[in-house]
Amino acid sequence: MPFLQNLSNALVLASTYVLMAAGLTMVYGVLKVLHIAHAAVYTIGAFIGLLVFSWLGNFWLALLVAMIGSGIVGVIIYRTTYYYMLDAPRIVPLITSIGLFVMLTDLLQKGFLMGPYQRAFPAGGAGMPRIRTSFISITPKQMLVLVVTIVLMTLVYLLLTRTRIGLGWQAASMDRDMAAAVGVNLNRVVALNFFLGSALAGAGGVLVGVYNNSVFATMGDLVSYKAFIIIVLGGMGSLPGVIVASVLLAIVENFMVAWVGYVLPRDAIAFLVLILMLMFRPHGLLGKE
Repeated sequence: MPFLQNLSNALVLASTYVLMAAGLTMVYGVLKVLHIAHAAVYTIGAFIGLLVFSWLGNFWLALLVAMIGSGIVGVIIYRTTYYYMLDAPRIVPLITSIGLFVMLTDLLQKGFLMGPYQRAFPAGGAGMPRIRTSFISITPKQMLVLVVTIVLMTLVYLLLTRTRIGLGWQAASMDRDMAAAVGVNLNRVVALNFFLGSALAGAGGVLVGVYNNSVFATMGDLVSYKAFIIIVLGGMGSLPGVIVASVLLAIVENFMVAWVGYVLPRDAIAFLVLILMLMFRPHGLLGKE
């Protein structure tokens, strides 16, 4: 496969990784909590998007509702669990988060919700064009993933750098007590952080569901460890680091498979990259020492 085609496929894969991990690193940046239940929110977003699309047949409306619904689920998780653990040892919310992930996944597998079977998400490319040249071919579904990811991450960047909410997140990530002392409403800031991070997870679930034409209750299993690998590679709590790590990991996975073959499973390659990073740069690509 030509170099440019491999590179374009890697960028599409990286886009899904960014949406998987962006919300997780945002939560960690503010609360210093590994929010493993984030992976269940990703699945819930895909499920909501599928339901709305099945009812209305409009992908963009399904994406919007899925993001809002996922955001609300994220805020509920914060208010019912992490809110009461802010001063507890970090192992307490971590164990709680793992338990939440397992519980939510099991609930989704029940017949009255998603059930144990895969469901098709036949949204196609949502009107996106196909790009085809002698060097590269990008399908409408791939264009959809790329365009939505770029738009969402641009909006997140503007929100972080140009608004009071974003400044509040940055202050809370540096020192929550000091931020509260200078007038930052921590409850509102953290709740909005969870809402946005969970909304991004929901968008990722919808896009991956459309791209693979498949939504199922355990699709968050991959996210539960792949997103963790990405935020460690990028530097815990660093959103730019997540983007860089996602691109790097996707390129390594794609090109290793293309040039070497399936010597290792794709997910094993991710762990290999993580091990090498921890050996030579344990703080991540853009993490602070």
